[in-house]
This record gives sequence, C-alpha cells and structure tokens, in this order.
Amino acid sequence: MNLSGHTKPFAVLGHPIGHTLSPVMHNASMEALGFDGIYLALDVHPDRLMEVLPSMALMGFAGVNLTVPHKEVAFRGLEKLDASARLFGAANTVEFTEDGMVGHNTDGYGFLKALEEAFGETVKGASVFVLGCGGAGRATALQAATEGAKSLVLADIDAERVQKLHDEIIGLTPDVEIFQALEKEKQVELCQTCDLVVQASPVGMKKDDPSLLPPEAFREGQRAFDLIYMYPETAFLTTAREAGAEIANGLGMLLHQGARAFEIWTGTEPDVSAMRNALEDAVYGK
Repeated sequence: MNLSGHTKPFAVLGHPIGHTLSPVMHNASMEALGFDGIYLALDVHPDRLMEVLPSMALMGFAGVNLTVPHKEVAFRGLEKLDASARLFGAANTVEFTEDGMVGHNTDGYGFLKALEEAFGETVKGASVFVLGCGGAGRATALQAATEGAKSLVLADIDAERVQKLHDEIIGLTPDVEIFQALEKEKQVELCQTCDLVVQASPVGMKKDDPSLLPPEAFREGQRAFDLIYMYPETAFLTTAREAGAEIANGLGMLLHQGARAFEIWTGTEPDVSAMRNALEDAVYGK
C-alpha cells in the first residue's frame, strides 16, 4: 500500500473499537481494486462524536462507518438521513457530500444479503424468531417485518423494550403477526415453531458464553443465524446445528453491509471476494 497526499482516508468509529474487522475487509478490497485509500479504526467517545464527524469532513475523510454505541447518537445528531437510517432509527454509515453529512444504515441490506447467501432465501413469508430486541435485534425485526415476514416472535427479558418494538412494527406493517416471549419457557416453545431464528443479543461475544436457548428450542429444517461474527461457531450455533438446524454466523452480514457502505461513499463496487477472503482469514485462521 503506497500512501500519498492523494490517498483517501476512511474509518470506522466506535467505543471500544478493538474488536472490529472492518479495516481488514475494506483495506483488502481497496488493495485488490488498486484504489488509493486507507481504512482506519478510531476510538471516539460517544459524547464527542458529533464534534468529530464534522472535523473528519473538513480533513477530507471520504466516508465513515459507525459501530456501538454511535449509531443512535449519529441518528439523533445528523440533520440529513437516508430512508434506511430513518427506518432503523440508527446510522452506521456517514456519507460526506457537498451539501453536508448524510446518515445511512446498511445493516438491513447486509442482513438480507447474508441470509440469501447462506440459506438461499431471506425472510419473505417466514416466521422469524428474534432473540434480543436491542439495537441489532430491533433493526433485524424491523427489516424482517418490512420485507414480508409472516410473523415475528420478539424474545427478550426486557418487557418494556419488547413492547416498544412491538408497537413500532405494528405502526409500520400492521399485517404482520407478532408474539412476545419474555420467559425462557415461552421462548423455547415459540422458537420451535419458527422458520428462522436470529440471535441478536451480545451473548456470544466472549468465546465461553453459553447459548441463551437450549437444544429443545431448535428442530430440523430451521435456519439459525447469529449476528456475532468473531467466531466461526458460537455456542448458540453449535446448539442449533446439533439439533438439526442450518446455521450461519454474522460474517456475511458484516461483509455485505460494508460492501454497500463503500458503494455509497465512492459509487464504485468493492471487491467482495477480496473482502470475504480477508474476513475469513481473520476469523477462521486464528
């Protein structure tokens, strides 16, 4: 990589940021394309985010991704928001334009592309179980509802969070059937009936984290998708696989949301193959 005064800088901002694999995939793609750019990971406190972003625009940054806990902060702080960011109430991608900063959300796009790639289908007509209704789970549930899921099970121990998301989905897509699952017994019972099970809680980020659902929650013919991508197989996925479900981790979602972000910033298609290889090396080659 030859850096010069013409090199375009990109970055992902988070707090903390040490876990991110975004630089791995973006730098691999830019190198494969011969694109004169560099992608960095920067730790920024959320209280300073809306000071830092305008400064990055002035410094000539060509695009920024945002991870936890910045997505909602940016949504509240940015004046211009794409429809994708408005849908999720969160922005994970910031585009710097002549008219100012624009917030986008590529997570939903990445989620659907990853499902299609892993299982050959997305969520249309499916019964979907969402485990964890916080930021990632909320986005997943909203995307599934707007993409034609037949029914949704919202599973979380926080009753207020579940009810809020329930009301939000009904406001967007009143025809989708929604069930709430707060107690473990109810979660197991309803999970068994669903076509797609999405693990959207942070449990699994540590290698020794247990599965939040027991083997009897799963069955043959199910699809189980864990948004966590740091390990090839979390305890959740192992449990689902051993019960007969097809499984996929969140690597594909990370890949495709990142690819979409690069298109937004540059108008250029990234080298998705190079991005995938770099991610797989980083995760599976440990």
